[in-house]
Amino acid sequence: MATIRKLRGRWQAQVRRRGMKPRCKSFDTKQEAEKWARDLEAQVDRFGAAPDTKILESTTLGQLLERYQREISPTKRGSVQEVQRIDVLRRHDLAYRTLIGLSQQDIASFRDERLQTVAPSTTVRELAILSHVLEVAIRDWGLPLAKNVVKLVRRPMIRNERSRRLTGDEEQRLLDGCDGGQTPYFKTLLILAIETGMRRGEILGLKWSDISHNRRVITLALTKNGSGREVPLSQRAFDALMDWKARVPVGLSTVFPMTPGALEQAWRRLLIRAGIKSLRFHDLRHEGVSRLFERGLNIIEVSSISGHKELRMLKRYTHLSADDLVARLG
Repeated sequence: MATIRKLRGRWQAQVRRRGMKPRCKSFDTKQEAEKWARDLEAQVDRFGAAPDTKILESTTLGQLLERYQREISPTKRGSVQEVQRIDVLRRHDLAYRTLIGLSQQDIASFRDERLQTVAPSTTVRELAILSHVLEVAIRDWGLPLAKNVVKLVRRPMIRNERSRRLTGDEEQRLLDGCDGGQTPYFKTLLILAIETGMRRGEILGLKWSDISHNRRVITLALTKNGSGREVPLSQRAFDALMDWKARVPVGLSTVFPMTPGALEQAWRRLLIRAGIKSLRFHDLRHEGVSRLFERGLNIIEVSSISGHKELRMLKRYTHLSADDLVARLG
């Protein structure tokens, strides 16, 4: 049983158990002292010993983030984006909190504050990083954290579903607008995106050696979901690729030598030339997947082309034309 007493204006909690070194700590309130004693006794009952929490008193969340950024992030495929997010987290006031004082309320306050300035999806990604940092600290680094407080906090609801598809003559205006740009292969890139529903990163990472001319198939060795897949090419997409290959500079192994940032800039300029608003490059993936369904392919066939593993996610990308569905119904 713990001993709680007032000593020199503060409340001191002392826990004595057979087989362990006596532990004591002082607090400003009696409630804090009692809570600390209860938590310590619970750990002793569960594990047979009380962990040394001194390291939690001297280690800040920022130091934990720095170590994670240095040791764990480089092993991930999305390391560049994660390192950038961790830089943001390390500059936040929360990073100065010691691990012994990090609470569920701290994480909830951080969540609510971030929601005032960034999108819910960004906040969810940041919370996911914080949660994994604590999990790694507990499981791999041996820090005696009683629990992962991030898991106790409600995540924001993400409502970013889009149903934007190409309408009217928008596709032709986009393709015509490519002629006025400085990127000779941009029209081919757009046709490939529309015809296959491939992701931006998959398109930009495409190499000529990934394309089987005899089979008319693109082989992607590694994709966003961690597995490879084969993407069949329509005649239109194949012809566009072969036309660009005939003009490609000698020795260029990458099909589209362009960075994600350059693609975004070229896309914005193209929308201005074409006079199109509220269209994102990723909407072409929506368009491509929807067209696959409208061509009569079933869910299994479409998922094998698009790379979606969950029907729930595939439905988010699929917005069929009501007019086409009426025609199919008869």
